[in-house]
Amino acid sequence: MSDSARPASAEPAPGTRAPLSAIDILAFLCELFAFATLAIWGFASWPFPWNIVAGIGAPVLAIVVWALFVSPRAVFSVHPFVRAFVELLVYASATIAWWSMGQAWIGLVFGVVAVTIGVIAGRRRFA
Repeated sequence: MSDSARPASAEPAPGTRAPLSAIDILAFLCELFAFATLAIWGFASWPFPWNIVAGIGAPVLAIVVWALFVSPRAVFSVHPFVRAFVELLVYASATIAWWSMGQAWIGLVFGVVAVTIGVIAGRRRFA
């Protein structure tokens, strides 16, 4: 089938990416918020010098785990349920961090938004 006769819903050409959707952008913002939350938690919740270790280490650990299993170019290709579990683990860590800082409502709202966006993005990957 020639390119001009290809349906609009077909995969993009090799070497190109599909355009980003609003869900993709929201999912990326949730990731960034989770990583920033873990940094804030580390710096705010621990005494010196452990706040430096936790403030840098917690988001770096989350970013490494995300890059290994969840990112679009993940190092390891895992089952979609493992991918969803790791994604949920990072979001739950950020939610618990807000709760431990006495900001339960921020944690609750973030948890609901992140899981909702994750479910929608995950369902789109299966479609």
